[in-house]
Parts: sequence; C-alpha cells; structure tokens
Amino acid sequence: MISLEDCVGLCDLTEEEILAIAEHEHMPEIVAAAYAQYLAGQEHGTETIGRMIIDDIRHAQARGDREHVRMLLHVLHHFVRSHPEAAPHVHPWSSLR
Repeated sequence: MISLEDCVGLCDLTEEEILAIAEHEHMPEIVAAAYAQYLAGQEHGTETIGRMIIDDIRHAQARGDREHVRMLLHVLHHFVRSHPEAAPHVHPWSSLR
C-alpha cells in the first residue's frame, strides 16, 4: 500500500502544501497529493495551487484562527519561494487583518 509520505515524495510539493490543497478541496490527503501532482504539470497549475493556499488563509482569518493563518502563511511563503512563477502580482495576504 502506498502512503501519503510516498505520494509526497513523488510530487514537487511539501506535505504541508498538499494538506492545504486537501483542506481547500475538502478531499483526503492522498487524493490531494495526486491532484497536486496533476496541477503542477498543468499550465498555470502552480498559480492555482497558490490561490488555494491564499483562499485557505482567508477562510482561517475569517473564522479567527490566527495560529492556522500563521501556519498557512509559512506554507505560502515556502511555496512561492519554491515556485516563483506562482507569486501573485498583488500580495493578497498583506491585506489580512
């Protein structure tokens, strides 16, 4: 049986980035890993992943979950450093309250 760790090793994302996709898409982590791999291979796929993480940040902020916001900001920071093509032209996370 293949594990989440195995799937993470097969794609170009961290476990935390995959978990953010799973949260955004309301899907099991193992399915999110496959979806992440698919998106990463698509034109503008990394931009889609970045938007998912930003959406997760906004939802966490809206429900007042400051710790989750902080964690997701770290995930987004790492993601954009690893995938600079996914960096938004406008920094939407800077407008979080």
